[in-house]
Amino acid sequence: MDTSEAEARQRLSTALREHPEDVADRWVRLQREQAPWGSEMAEAELREEADALVDQLSSALRSDMAAERIVTAHAGLRQSVVELSLRRARGGAAPTAIALAVLALKEALLETVQRETHDAASLYSAALLINRVLDAAGALSFETYVEGREEIIRRQSRQLLEVSTPVVRLWDRVLAVPLVGTLDTSRTQVVMENLLGAIGADEAQVVIIDITGVPTVDAAVAHHLMQTVDAVRLMGADCFISGIRPSIARTIAQLGIDLSAIVTRATLSDALEAAIALIAAPAHRTVSPAGR
Repeated sequence: MDTSEAEARQRLSTALREHPEDVADRWVRLQREQAPWGSEMAEAELREEADALVDQLSSALRSDMAAERIVTAHAGLRQSVVELSLRRARGGAAPTAIALAVLALKEALLETVQRETHDAASLYSAALLINRVLDAAGALSFETYVEGREEIIRRQSRQLLEVSTPVVRLWDRVLAVPLVGTLDTSRTQVVMENLLGAIGADEAQVVIIDITGVPTVDAAVAHHLMQTVDAVRLMGADCFISGIRPSIARTIAQLGIDLSAIVTRATLSDALEAAIALIAAPAHRTVSPAGR
């Protein structure tokens, strides 16, 4: 660290230590005055964010960390920037708006330093230091926003998958999973998790997987179905597949997929009838896959 940077760091650290409220107040005003994204949050929330970040920035500048690493290496400062970004991401703010909010702190800091010195060289050194630190903070806020939004999208996608693959109780100890649309690896995993949990909770003896709403069955879909059937059997329940239309039966035969070990029925009502008969049978006899 050269002498000018060391002096700039000391000057900035002193300004933050002696005038933290002034910096925080100015930052809040800049956010509320300069862009519409600042007015989306209550002033009290903005001030709470500002107080936390200014305090952590002051602490980071007093450390021995290089200016380029302060934001990412100082745990408290990094956490303040991350929390600010995530909070605003959840509120629907755009990523550029979040980064600009962080960068607005530059002006507030420089104004505070200017009150302490009017020396051009000192102000220039301070401005360089502020840019290096807060540019890194802006980049971190943008990165956090992207990661946060991706996590929200993943969570929402999983929720949609769960909604689209409900487990329905059709009869005492009989469950059904009506599948609609394409069955892929992610959806198969959700189906398995929901289904196996429901089997345990309801003490189900028969599960019906209805594929009436599945447009096509290829080798991959058949593989996913077999995985689900195997998982159901490991839970001690019988598994039927219903809704096999003529076109799907033809495709399965052409692909050479062997479903002979699985009980199949043309309709969900036929499968339910067979399931009730199976449960009512003495000692819960296994229905022959070929039986109709």
